[in-house]
Formats: sequence, structure tokens, C-alpha cells
Amino acid sequence: MAYDLTQPLVIGISSRALFDLEEENALFEKQGLQAYMDYQRENENRILEKGAGFPLIDAFLRLNELEKDKRLVEVIIMSRNSPDTSLRIFNSIHHYGLDISRAALTGGASVAPYLKAFNTDLFLSAYQPDVQEAINSGVAAGVLLNTMSGKEQSERVDQIRIAFDGDAVLFGTEAERIFQHDGIEAFQEHERDHADEPLPKGPFANFLMALSNIQAMFPDREHSPIRTALVTSRSAPAHERAIKTLRKWNVRVDEAFFLGGVQKKEVLHQFGAHIFFDDQHVHTDAAADVVPSAVVPYREGQEPW
Repeated sequence: MAYDLTQPLVIGISSRALFDLEEENALFEKQGLQAYMDYQRENENRILEKGAGFPLIDAFLRLNELEKDKRLVEVIIMSRNSPDTSLRIFNSIHHYGLDISRAALTGGASVAPYLKAFNTDLFLSAYQPDVQEAINSGVAAGVLLNTMSGKEQSERVDQIRIAFDGDAVLFGTEAERIFQHDGIEAFQEHERDHADEPLPKGPFANFLMALSNIQAMFPDREHSPIRTALVTSRSAPAHERAIKTLRKWNVRVDEAFFLGGVQKKEVLHQFGAHIFFDDQHVHTDAAADVVPSAVVPYREGQEPW
């Protein structure tokens, strides 16, 4: 009987988001594919260092230890590597004891068409075009900034902490469009007038719902293996619509920060986010100094302004 990928949370991750392949990527960009292939073959038994996404993926996979009868999470390598150049990646996966057995190796082609085939809930990559295609196809995806390596994140993650921006990430771009076109006062008035009307879903709404389903298995919030936070530039009175939207979706968000223009970096540092998703580089670039951060692109043709 075929394994059903509709049951667990499925995370797709590129090899460069999981491992530190910046040196190899620079070689590819400067000297071309053949030089890259030769280098990977020659070094396939040399273990890769942990990349920015490694601690998060390791923590997600350890959720499977909490349930005896079923797997809560599956992680799939989604890589433009060819099968021939992938042995170093699999050797590194084995070395670190990561419970990853599935991969889509596209040999330079786009990985986006295979995300739906694997029922992917979240895709993380360091390659912006693949993330853009994933967002365009309706899959939650982020460009993982490689500011922090896995080595810098040395502590074992026992409670996964994920922080989300609101508009254009958890929610749609409707309110952001009004803000960009008409300013803060029009935005605040619109949100106050529509406080009882749920915001449309953004690209990460379904991923949050999938996380909430796992959280529901652990009703003791203090000891839940996952903790989430909304970290948004919204402030009162625009907070009400966001809260009521999450309530309407019947999802659990453990903490919320309505910052009203205050920089997000320090709040994220204190929350201890293991990943932060935001649509604006002004927030992710600053936050990436203290927490792993990923940029969520707008769906092509649907930029808020």
C-alpha cells in the first residue's frame, strides 16, 4: 500500500537551505556546472556543515518521536542537484542522523512542479526563483536567508518557535494594498470598519492551520513542542480584525505582538524564533542577525501596491 503524504506535515527543503553549500554555489556561479559537478564528486565523502535551516528541520523530525503509531512530519529534499551530485548530500544526512529518505532531484530543472506531487505544506530554499514559483502555485514558501549557519544555532531545539508576519504572509494583501495606496489613516479606518469580516487567507494560512492541528494533540500549552507568534506592524485598532480572523479560522497562535512600526528584531530575539516569515526585506534582513529568517515573495501579478 502506498504511503499517504496527506497525513503528516510535509516540509520540502533545498540542499543549500539544509546544509552550508555557499562555497559550492559560488563555484557553480563562477566556473559553471561541470566544475561544480567535479567538485561534488571529488568531495562526496566530506561531510557538509549545517546550514541555516538545519536546526529547524532536525527539530521537526524529532516530533516523530512523540507519537508511536504515526509520523507527524516528513521532510523531503527538493534540489536542483542531479542524482550523480547528490551523494554528498545523502552522506551528510546519514552522518547527522536525519530521518530523511525521500528526495526530488531535478538536475537543474525547477522543483516547483513536484511540490504538489509530494503534498508539500512548506518549502524552504535559498534560491529565490524556486520559491517564487512555489508561491505562484499556492505552496507556502520562503527564501531562507543564510545569515545564520546551523553551527551558530548550536543549541538543540526542544520547542519549535515559529513567528509569522500578518499581512501578505498569514493574511492576504488586501489591507496592505490600502495602506500602500492611501496611507495609515485609511488603513486603520478600513480595518476598524471591517473588524468583524475575516481577512482573506495569505500564503501561510494553511501552514499555520497544519501546525495548529499538531499543537491540538498537546493541550498543555506550556509543554507543547510547537509555539507560534504573530509579529505584525499592525496596532490598535487594526489588531481586532487580525485576532477575530484567527478565531474564525479556529487556529492557535500562542503569542501576538502588534508593534505599530516598532522594529521586529528585538521582539523576535526575545521570543527565540527558530524561523521568522515576513514579506518585507526591511524586517527579515534586520531579524536575520538574531534569528533565522525567510522572505515570502508576493505572488506574481498580485503585489499589494
